[in-house]
This record gives sequence, structure tokens and C-alpha cells, in this order.
Amino acid sequence: MRPSSYLIAFVLILAAVTVFTSVWWRDMGYPLVGMWVVLAAVTAGDLVMSSLSSRMKIEFELPRQGFVGHIARFTVGIIPEKGALPRKIDIRLDLSPELVVGESRWPHAASDAGEKPARASLDLHLTRRGQYAVDDLWLKWSSRLRLLDIIARMPVRQEIAVQPDISPVLSGAIKTQILPLEAGQKDLRLRGEGSEFHQLREFASGMDPRSIDWKRSARVRSLVVREMRAERNHQVILCIDSGRLMAEQIAGFAKLDRAINAALAMCWGAGLAGDLVGFYSFDSRPRLFVPASPGRAAFPRLQTVCAQLRYETQESNHTLGLTHLSGRLKRRSLIVIFSDFVDTITAELMIENIQVLARHHFVVYVALRDPMLEKLVEPEEMSMDAVARSVAARQILQERRAVMEKLGRLGVLCLDSTPEALTSDLIARYIEIKSGEMI
Repeated sequence: MRPSSYLIAFVLILAAVTVFTSVWWRDMGYPLVGMWVVLAAVTAGDLVMSSLSSRMKIEFELPRQGFVGHIARFTVGIIPEKGALPRKIDIRLDLSPELVVGESRWPHAASDAGEKPARASLDLHLTRRGQYAVDDLWLKWSSRLRLLDIIARMPVRQEIAVQPDISPVLSGAIKTQILPLEAGQKDLRLRGEGSEFHQLREFASGMDPRSIDWKRSARVRSLVVREMRAERNHQVILCIDSGRLMAEQIAGFAKLDRAINAALAMCWGAGLAGDLVGFYSFDSRPRLFVPASPGRAAFPRLQTVCAQLRYETQESNHTLGLTHLSGRLKRRSLIVIFSDFVDTITAELMIENIQVLARHHFVVYVALRDPMLEKLVEPEEMSMDAVARSVAARQILQERRAVMEKLGRLGVLCLDSTPEALTSDLIARYIEIKSGEMI
């Protein structure tokens, strides 16, 4: 409980009147004392009335987990036990700084509820992975005469686990992109110049004569063709650089979280396609290595591993990290490297080591492009600062383009995508690789 702004104003006015009156009319002491007594009595009465007439029960609900980049809703239910609810109740939470409080909603406002229960919700923006606590819930409302602000604290002591975002997997978006339904059967059929035998079919007009199986045709005395499809059981390694550059934020969230979300989507898509998926992470030294296993079986394990991946502050050692990965792989694989660089100088060692990997494996290099750079290139207002920022942004984009072109000449498939389009672009590239038999 604390005095409200109204009570403070009354006290200041009465104090000014007391000083002025004491200087000019010294015989007015008793009326002044009476005024102070009346104010104290009214304040005490206001406190008693508010305490007796407004008793409430507080209930709250916090989801146990949420996805990074999404919003978790903290719901508060206020149930009157005696009398009507206060007309206005302010809510505040004591929580971890990683949980950012956004908009608060009163679907059923206390001023309209009367003696009915009222509900409120606060949006918690989940900006980083991890286990974060909501400690206390604070409520503040005004007394009957608005002379006092009544403050109540309730311990919450609940935690929310912020996990990598797998909403594209749960929504079926990845399945729709990877696994089109054909003839009512859920089967991935990337037909064409594949290397794996699929089935024999009777020859029909319009088919490629080169696909005719003459030996089988002679046996059955009718023309049959061999239908091929893309080979399965490839080994896909998701390699994530968790160094300092990946801990930087882009469009509100860390690059590392963006990479993890795309990697998990890739894992699920590769599982639907029948491939084996492994995981590897490094920063200043090798960190985690999960051997390749069937994609669907690997997904829960990779989800747990990625949720525990830390935000590192050390520089990435591409030489040590990629050399260690090359020594762990015993067969040709599709390696998807999520990393970043600042300029062409810092990218030299990365390019050299990716070149070594590309000799024995098919490498996809994935980087996140900051959308703000393109906006800075063409400023809306021309000023000295805007021109300087435009020149710097243009130089950064040119150096990024030069690094991507150099990797492309080495046989590396590069993907420089925006944060919003990263997952869909990566899945599209994977389908392109599978259908083209590039591995």
C-alpha cells in the first residue's frame, strides 16, 4: 500500500495552507489540526472500506513451453470473494529479462465485471532459447476514495521452456512441400533420371523409348519400361556454427536460433524423403556430433540437442571445426553448413576448409542476409550520415556476393536468404538436390 497521487496532492495543498495560515493567522492552530485529523480519518476509513469490501482470489496460467520467436500468453483470472472488483487493476510481472512483456489484454474488464470474475492476459515475447522463470505477479488498484494505491504480490514460481521453433513441422508445411500426394499414396516419388529402380510399367505412347527394358519385354512379349526414382538413404549432416557471429541478432532473434529452426525443418524433410540425418556443431572447437540415423527417428534427438545449444561468445575456428567433421565422415554426404562471416578477409579460412570438404562431399552453405542492409543502400533521406551508411552497406553486400561467388566456383551450393524465407528456401534447395541426383 502507498499513497496515491490524489492523497499526495491533498497533503501538499493542506501543508501549503498550514504554512500560510501559521504565518498570518497564528490563532488558527486548532482548525488546522482539525483539518489534518479529518484527512487522516478519511484516509483510514478509505483503507478499512477497501480492505473489507474488496476481497479477491487470483489464479494464473503459464504454458510450460513455447517456441522461440513466438508469443506465450500469461493468463490471470481475478475472482471476487466479497464485494465488487476494483474498477481498474494494473498487472506487472517479475521475470527473466529474456522474456519481454508485450501487450496486455482485458477481454472482460474489471470495470464491467462488477461481482463477476475478470480475466487478463499478458503477451510474453520469447526471444531466446532456454529455461526462464516468472517469479512474482504484482497487482495494483485504487482504494474506494482513490486516496491509496493497494499493491499485492503473489509468488508465481513457474518456468517456461523456450524450445526451437518446429511450428512448420507441426503445421504440415514441410510435409506439403516434401511429400506431395500422388494417386492417394503417401510416397516420395522424384521420378526422372534417377539412379534407384522403382517399378516396371507397360509402355505407353509418349514414353521415352530409351527406358524400355528389352529383356523383360522379350520375356512377357510386350513392351515394358523401367521407371526410376531418386535414390534414398543418403547421409545428410546438419553443421551449425555456434560462434560469436551466430549469436548476434537479426530481425529480433539470434542467427543461431534461425539456423536451428531451419535445420530441424530440414531434418524432418529429409526423414520424409527417406534419408539419414546427423548433426554437428562447433565454435572455437568441435562441440557436438550426432551420428546419422533415419530422419524421423533422429528428429526428437536433434530437437533436444539443439535446445541445449549455447550462445557462445568465442570466435569460430573453421579450420579445426570442419577438419574434425571431415575426419568423422566415412561416406559421401550432403553437408549443410550454417555459418556467417564479416568480410572477405575473415572468410578466407572458411572458404579453404569448405573447399576441402567439397572434394568428397556435396556442400550447401547457408548464410543469413540482414534485410536492413538493402534498406540502407538506398536511404529515403539524403544526409551525410545516410550516405556514409549507404556506402558501408553497399560494400558489405558486395563482399558477401564475392564470397558466395567464390564458393559457387568451388562447387558449393550457396543459399544467402532472409530470416523469414530461410526454411522454405532451404527445403526447396533440398528438393532440387534430390531430384537432380546431385549427391
